[in-house]
Amino acid sequence: MEDEKRLGIVGIFVEDLEQADGVNDVIHESSSIVVARMGIPYKEREVSVISLLVDGTADEINALTGSLGRIPSVSVKSMLRKDK
Repeated sequence: MEDEKRLGIVGIFVEDLEQADGVNDVIHESSSIVVARMGIPYKEREVSVISLLVDGTADEINALTGSLGRIPSVSVKSMLRKDK
């Protein structure tokens, strides 16, 4: 079913730290599906890495990753747990 909640992981690379506020805004807008967040500034590579544990419908997770992916200098990938 499309409305069933799914557990997933979202990985985000922020190449331009000036985009960090936009990334945070998008994550905040989807806070109802974000279970946990870990952010690591990797100065040697000049990138920030954010990982999210999400629990929501496929549509909600896709909306989050789509919004993040439209931000310049931001790369995002997601992985959803298979249904049993």
